[in-house]
Amino acid sequence: MDEGYKTTGKAVFLTQYHIVWCPKYRRGLLVGKIKERLEEVVREVCLEHGGQVKALEVMPDHVHVFVSCDYRVPVWKTIKGMKGRSSNILRKEFPELLRMPTLWTRSFFLSSIGKVSEATIKRYIERQWKK
Repeated sequence: MDEGYKTTGKAVFLTQYHIVWCPKYRRGLLVGKIKERLEEVVREVCLEHGGQVKALEVMPDHVHVFVSCDYRVPVWKTIKGMKGRSSNILRKEFPELLRMPTLWTRSFFLSSIGKVSEATIKRYIERQWKK
């Protein structure tokens, strides 16, 4: 069996996604301590939903996450958890975020990883700062 595949009593699976979302009005506020705390929260939520963060890059105005998830947990629930809990925690810990009516936009980008290799996605996310 290839490395990375997970097994349960009835299934062998590898479900991976590239997820991107932005702060409201695409404001460049995800820096410093806010960025560090956001990374912690995203990793925590992903683990709680049976997933693993394979790559994470927090840009000032958007977030890229490459995750491997449990197929039994709908990916939208993981995304909702990452965005919802991070908004709640960040707005409590960083009062400057309270000036915004909401931290995140309601939308997100989601792409399943299929024909594109894992290495290609990781390289893309790591090179975000070079654009």
